[in-house]
Amino acid sequence: MDFEFNEDQRAIEQMADSLFVDHCDDEFMRQWDSRGEPMMSELWNLCVETGLHALAIPEEQGGSGLGMTELMLVLQAQGRSLGQVPLWRHQLAAATLTLFGGARGADWASQAASAEGLLSLSLDGLVAAHGIELQATAEGQGWRLEGRVAALALGQQARAALVLAAVDGQPRLLMLDLHAAGITRVPGVLTHGEAVADLQLKAVCVEGDCLLPEAALAWLEPRAIAALAALQLGVSAEQTRRTVAYVSERLQFERRIGSFQAVQMSMADAHIALEALRSNLWQLCYRLDAGLPAPSEALATAYLACEAGHRIGHNAQHVHGGIGVDLTYPIHRFLYWSRALALALGGSAASLERLGDWLSDNDKLGWKYDLEEHQAL
Repeated sequence: MDFEFNEDQRAIEQMADSLFVDHCDDEFMRQWDSRGEPMMSELWNLCVETGLHALAIPEEQGGSGLGMTELMLVLQAQGRSLGQVPLWRHQLAAATLTLFGGARGADWASQAASAEGLLSLSLDGLVAAHGIELQATAEGQGWRLEGRVAALALGQQARAALVLAAVDGQPRLLMLDLHAAGITRVPGVLTHGEAVADLQLKAVCVEGDCLLPEAALAWLEPRAIAALAALQLGVSAEQTRRTVAYVSERLQFERRIGSFQAVQMSMADAHIALEALRSNLWQLCYRLDAGLPAPSEALATAYLACEAGHRIGHNAQHVHGGIGVDLTYPIHRFLYWSRALALALGGSAASLERLGDWLSDNDKLGWKYDLEEHQAL
């Protein structure tokens, strides 16, 4: 079995690494913290120039038509550099609209591929304590929308978004023109610097084809989990690398603190958590690209991403000591990102509970059930 990435995938990974590393050095990040900008516009323009903004958008809409593996490699590079650009939401929203959104969705996806319009999406209602706060009621040939969408990423800047609406008590994806009458947007900023907006909808009427079929959510959710986990992998890998470099130089009692057994064990635990996430994420992306079902793999990856973010973030802050809470030192940014990503995934406890529910209802788990009987022997 060959687990190596192919030549094209390596080229994409190297290009993304170079782009993000060159742009997002520590000095730039210190300056950007004080700018109050919704996203890194110059970096986003570079992503558009290199085509990284449309890797996962189907070719018929003007994208590259690549899969989750390629997108994962780019998102890892983004996570390592903490680049504040909307790569995964923009692309996965466009890909979903191409597959399930009909002519209107295809048009929005084409605009996304050409960077004429920015797309966003929110699946937070699946994991939020309040659940889905937007209600869709049939009215004539369309739908009447009432309620709220909390903290939509780049809700002020995006042209349109995929949001969750409750239809007869069930979650459904809805195409929403963010400039439609009846939508009030209240901007805000999350702790890690991501610009968001709360949407308040009052008597908003949309056409019938704006509600996507049930299959759309089942297709999108595991890919959204993979994207968030890839970002977490990048954040945690760089967090670990920087921490190892720090403990290899920091002296205490005339010894490098990296030589203390407790520090070594702490960093070993971080490495184990990182590699567990990596192997599960790669498996998830492989299955998604191969067209195989991956509900349990997605939930396991979500759990491990939350756990890795918490464990590695805690260990990194702990061994850095007082300098770890100094905002002029860069390590705190990685903690903010890892916490934000874990919240977006719903947290480890909620992910584990959902995985347990799935396992209680399914008695077939493992690679052999994807193969013909003679192949699985």
